[in-house]
Amino acid sequence: MENELEMNSNLLVEFLQKPSSEFTKADIISFIREKGIKMVNFMYPAGDGRLKTLNFVINNAAYLNAILTCGERVDGSSLFSFIEAGSSDLYVIPRFRTAFVDPFAELPTVTMLCSFFNKDGEPLESSPEYTLHKASKAFTEVTGMEFQAMGELEYYVIAEEEELFPATDQRGYHESGPFAKFNEFRTQCMLYIAQTGGQIKYGHSEVGNFTLNGKIYEQNEIEFLPTKVEDAADQLMVAKWVIRNLAYDYGLDITFAPKITVGKAGSGLHVHMRIMKDGKNQMLAGGVLSETARKAIAGMMELAPSITAFGNTNPTSYFRLVPHQEAPTNVCWGDRNRSVLVRVPLGWAAKKDMCVLANPLESESHYDTTQKQTVEMRSPDGSADLYQLLAGLAVACRHGFEIDNALDIAEKTYVNVNIHQEENRDRLQTLDQLPDSCAASAQRLQKQRAVYEKYNVFSPSMIDGIIKKLTSYNDFTLRDDLKNDPEGMLRLVKTYFHCG
Repeated sequence: MENELEMNSNLLVEFLQKPSSEFTKADIISFIREKGIKMVNFMYPAGDGRLKTLNFVINNAAYLNAILTCGERVDGSSLFSFIEAGSSDLYVIPRFRTAFVDPFAELPTVTMLCSFFNKDGEPLESSPEYTLHKASKAFTEVTGMEFQAMGELEYYVIAEEEELFPATDQRGYHESGPFAKFNEFRTQCMLYIAQTGGQIKYGHSEVGNFTLNGKIYEQNEIEFLPTKVEDAADQLMVAKWVIRNLAYDYGLDITFAPKITVGKAGSGLHVHMRIMKDGKNQMLAGGVLSETARKAIAGMMELAPSITAFGNTNPTSYFRLVPHQEAPTNVCWGDRNRSVLVRVPLGWAAKKDMCVLANPLESESHYDTTQKQTVEMRSPDGSADLYQLLAGLAVACRHGFEIDNALDIAEKTYVNVNIHQEENRDRLQTLDQLPDSCAASAQRLQKQRAVYEKYNVFSPSMIDGIIKKLTSYNDFTLRDDLKNDPEGMLRLVKTYFHCG
């Protein structure tokens, strides 16, 4: 525990010398008193996928205690489309474990994420955050294990075109300055995200870079560390808020949109997952992928077409999910294979201490590298509802433990070749395909909704609302309609530019 507290970027963790999961109301008040905090902010995700904010000035100690204890009342019908105006009042109650010092506030401010409760003081069944809680709980109750996740947050930075040291088109992966222009912006984002409690693995420039209409577009990525799935969603939610706010301060524009223009890399939101028991990663057994991991993968293979309903939520999503763009279109999985839907990345299973080989003065570390093994779902993008997406993945992985033929499914959907190459056409034809539009995704969700509604994880009204929204785009033929219409494509991108 000492190592986790030492050098921690979250100012509350540093001050209190305890992990955020152990924060209490008394801890929050103690920090506010000691540090001269003047304001408290509540933040909560609404139906549009963005964080909303409610500000409180600290009038006195009694009022501070009241807002932390009782929360506040908000208009649910203005936050969620499924709530009627006639009975719209909801409560928002802060979750103390999410507390952080707001890096953008001029006045010293502590911010916390909130949960929604209904008029009877019960968690709001159809709120995305509570849906994820139910999905995580059901996974543990069925399997006896804990579901963990982390995201790879890709985004484009847009600024005036720069003539000095031009980047190579579509060759921006891990590029350094001066060819990459926004490394400083990204590292400042990383620092602020860490201060809000985000557990970051690393950041880098990504493949995509191009110029369009006098603007430079540079793709970047910030990747997180695996953590409890509910915390993973909170961290991604706050991270998007941080990146947008800092971009505004820098005078930059950024977008998490799945696709900007035809022929250039789109931005995904790849999700890595692992399954834990008694603090040990269950993804490997004897140095190879475990039966536990293969069952979870099988569940994702079964539900992959409907997971797009949570992870690919506007028409531009399906301009990214096309062949030959390092984005998946087929339901399959493989090792270290970027043409598949679920990838098993390199997992430090070589049984060699590479640090010693690179640094002969070091002694053997005996580091447990099995903790690092994950599997990666590659279809989601920045339009995703983060809580619904991670809930859907938790349901899918749980489903793999509930079907008798899970290991057979895993074997039949495994590929170890690039399925887009001509010589592998026969293998490609045996695989199910991801939907090619929001409307098609809605149809797949309708067929598989019973799995998501099991254990009351996704409420029927939530599934109905998702299907209604996806169907409303009426985009069955949109990819073909805009195939030779770049101006139409740009108009579509503009419509969904600030998605998620």
